Amino acid sequence: MEARRNAIGPSRAENFPEWYQQAIRAADLAELSSVRGCMIIKPNGYAIWERMQSILDTEIKKTGHRNAYFPLLLSKNYLEREAAHVEGFAKECALVTHSRLTKGPDGTLVPTMPLEEPLVVRPTSEMVIGEAFARWIHSYRDLPLLINQWANVVRWEMRPRLFLRTVEFLWQEGHTAHESAEEAEEEALRMLELYHTFAEESMCLPVLRGKKTAAERFPGARETYAIEAMMQDGKALQVATSHFLGQNFARACAIKFAGRDGQEAFAWTSSWGCSTRLIGGLIMAHGDDDGIVLPPALAPVQVAVLPLMHGDGDGEVLAYAEKLREALLAADPALRVRVDGRPLRGGEKFWQWVKGGTPLVVELGRREFEAGTVSYLRRDGKEKKVLPSHTFVSCALDLLRDFGKTLYERQLTLRQARTVSAKSKEELREFFADGGGFAEAYFCGDQSLEEQLGAELSISTRCIPLGRENDLGPCVADPSRRGPLTIFARAY
Repeated sequence: MEARRNAIGPSRAENFPEWYQQAIRAADLAELSSVRGCMIIKPNGYAIWERMQSILDTEIKKTGHRNAYFPLLLSKNYLEREAAHVEGFAKECALVTHSRLTKGPDGTLVPTMPLEEPLVVRPTSEMVIGEAFARWIHSYRDLPLLINQWANVVRWEMRPRLFLRTVEFLWQEGHTAHESAEEAEEEALRMLELYHTFAEESMCLPVLRGKKTAAERFPGARETYAIEAMMQDGKALQVATSHFLGQNFARACAIKFAGRDGQEAFAWTSSWGCSTRLIGGLIMAHGDDDGIVLPPALAPVQVAVLPLMHGDGDGEVLAYAEKLREALLAADPALRVRVDGRPLRGGEKFWQWVKGGTPLVVELGRREFEAGTVSYLRRDGKEKKVLPSHTFVSCALDLLRDFGKTLYERQLTLRQARTVSAKSKEELREFFADGGGFAEAYFCGDQSLEEQLGAELSISTRCIPLGRENDLGPCVADPSRRGPLTIFARAY
């Protein structure tokens, strides 16, 4: 018997980066635009982002934040007020320097109106939102101010990759102002926990919560917290970040308020966000050699019902498919079920849904109609199964729950299997030469040593796990110093 062929080539083992690109193409999620580094998110990909938005937006609003929108352009001079911030983003900034185009003698368009002041296309919004906060906040009674925005940003990436790093991407960014440092840092940690819950429950993705080292900290922040996940190739992906900004941006933007004691004080601020790179994380964490695999909470369609259309008796088979859809929705109106009645060959239609990552793919032909059964594939498996129609309806929710649990446990098992403790630079070298993963090692935090490790081993510090900050030991790069337990990895 001929071995079953995979739907995606090359396989993950053969060429993981190329497999990733092919999986996106096979699922019809996105493509590069005519502008270098920019992507078009196609309806299949955007539907996943909409699911993420829906869940995150609901949870963010539960914490008291309200949505707003702020300008895409900000003053270059205003950005320069926060020196550390502008230095951190300088290489990624895009400038608007002219308005108006006229046709030149050779027919090309020529900019004719220099702006009085160059404008920066936002790489992030701390400064433009801080400018507004300075106008909105006058007294401690105006605090805390809790704002969220869904927007796009532009960062001039040198090596773009769909969803992971593109010149323009979509994201959510929260910005808050508080009376005290304790409140602002508590807010940053509260939102980190929100991201942690979303990643583990909705994305079925186990993550580590931790604090960034000084070298990896967000430009201008006092502390940066992050959640880090391991992809199937052992590399780390920073899934979301949350920053305790201290008073740095408040001073740069003059965000002041009259305190309870009548004295003027600068606010304490936080910011936090996640982006469309979450979709890239889903693909690399859960995908297989047949394409992407979507967790039930984020799948635009959870159950795809495919009537096999052959001509004679098609009406009865299609009616049987619609009856199954109605029964599933009667069992749970929140289920996302679609009947695909397109007159395609059964195999072609089936593989489109498999490569699109749909959790449950159901096939109904004349045989199933006459027997009162369904033939289905659970996307985390390879073999189709047959159940009586009423049994499938009664167990569909359990199948989806178990599907999500299986995805999570697979990733957790992978992370545990590819996490080691390293006590020396040589042990780090051997581990990452052999494929790598997550290496736990004590590290003193010296930025020059961190740069040295990065140059020699192509690794970076990912985070200092929360709760382990006081777990100190001899530094892996300089045993004469001591530092907290730190996670090292190669990262996207």
